[in-house]
Amino acid sequence: MQLLPFDQSLGLFPLSLSNIIRSENGDEFIGRKTSKCLFVGAALVFSMAGHAWAASAGDRQAVEASLALAEKAIALRSVVGPGNQTPQVAQLFRDALVAGGFSASDIAITPYRDTAYLIARWPGRDPSLKPLVISGHMDVVEAKAEDWTHDPFTAKIEKGFLLGRGATDMKLDDAIAIETLVGLKRAGYRPRRDIIIAFSGDEETAMATGAIIAEKLAGAELVLNVDGANGVIDEKTGTPDYFAWEGGEKTYADYRLVVTNPGGHSSEPRPLNAIAEMAEDILRIQHYRFRPEINDLSRGYFLGAAQWEAAPIAAAMRAFAAEPTDEAAIETLSADPSFVGRIGTTCVVTEINGGHALNALPQRVTANVNCRIFPGHPRAEILGELKQAAADPAMTITDVTEGSVETPASPMRADVVGAIEHAVHGVYPRVAVFPSLGSGASDSMWFRSHGVPSYAVSPLFIRNSDSFMHGLNERTPVASVGPALDILTAMVTELSH
Repeated sequence: MQLLPFDQSLGLFPLSLSNIIRSENGDEFIGRKTSKCLFVGAALVFSMAGHAWAASAGDRQAVEASLALAEKAIALRSVVGPGNQTPQVAQLFRDALVAGGFSASDIAITPYRDTAYLIARWPGRDPSLKPLVISGHMDVVEAKAEDWTHDPFTAKIEKGFLLGRGATDMKLDDAIAIETLVGLKRAGYRPRRDIIIAFSGDEETAMATGAIIAEKLAGAELVLNVDGANGVIDEKTGTPDYFAWEGGEKTYADYRLVVTNPGGHSSEPRPLNAIAEMAEDILRIQHYRFRPEINDLSRGYFLGAAQWEAAPIAAAMRAFAAEPTDEAAIETLSADPSFVGRIGTTCVVTEINGGHALNALPQRVTANVNCRIFPGHPRAEILGELKQAAADPAMTITDVTEGSVETPASPMRADVVGAIEHAVHGVYPRVAVFPSLGSGASDSMWFRSHGVPSYAVSPLFIRNSDSFMHGLNERTPVASVGPALDILTAMVTELSH
């Protein structure tokens, strides 16, 4: 296995149209010749001509099937709690896989509390090879119909967008992953290694099924997580700008702060007031700055994405990538919510509760501090820093994190980086491809905790201004589905051949 330094992962590759090649054992595939990047695939030729968003005629059926499957999935309210329809989403996806040629015996739906998870295996030709896992999740966050312009659980295609809860996060990605494998099966592709679809059922909440799946698949070669790290479309021109895949995530953590006081009657104020004391503590935490940090993933992102930012931010990105102690760059990036989370650990107060009566001095005040921790730091270390920042011996602080685990970043493997670049450049030859570090948490962390490298690679391209995942009126451009199918097909075939 070859690992790439960050600066070697940013180059663009010259491409030519894909050709079908016959290997020594007689298999037909689309492979690499000389210095030109050609995709591995099963007798598939991907259209690279014409308008950037036009799917080829041969892809039209897969596009329509992906959208139809996503629409059916969106109509199922797969939200934690009473009436959770995640098990029905799993059954819907199972039926689509069986109809597409998968053996029913190779697909398992496992109930878990009010949800379920799905694991489907496509056996490869060489059982000695570790499997390739395609990861995703079937649940979505809650959405209130009265807040949306239309029913969030009724899929709708309007003005070129698929609308509905899960259109971006992530039922359309799930459907594209399924139709990618169905298309390969129908084309006669025979992977060398097993390909496994692994969809969890509570990624948006407890993340328990993701942990179970990762433990079951701890012997996998690697994971392509189609949840997150999508391509970005230029706001003005409408053309694809870049694709930033994720090779690591910051650790999610919650800490509970508690201040207590004997209290008393509100008509007899005392020098020590639990609410006032907590207010001072959280203000000190708010003003505390963790040490700026960088790794190969975030450095690659700053160098790759700088060209699309305005002058002050672009200069700061390049300066920070070159020298992460540059005070001017740190100040500029810290002032921008889009970048402050990329330069180190961040902690913010997200909840506060206190008092027991309107006419009584508070006896107990609690606050929650949510942190996103830069890779390489245990949660206990950050707890110590928070206590030091608060500088209040009377305050107690405890780690109350649930559903999270500390994991290192995945290695920048040459085969994975190459497959991602080849896949994207096969559709968009001039689009920049570079790594990034995720600030959120996904099921990738569970795989990484078992030593399985995981890479977030949603193949969809979308404008940042159209990204409403977890928010109102979630939507994804329909025109991105055809290219996404080609991109994911290329990734899967190159890494499974």
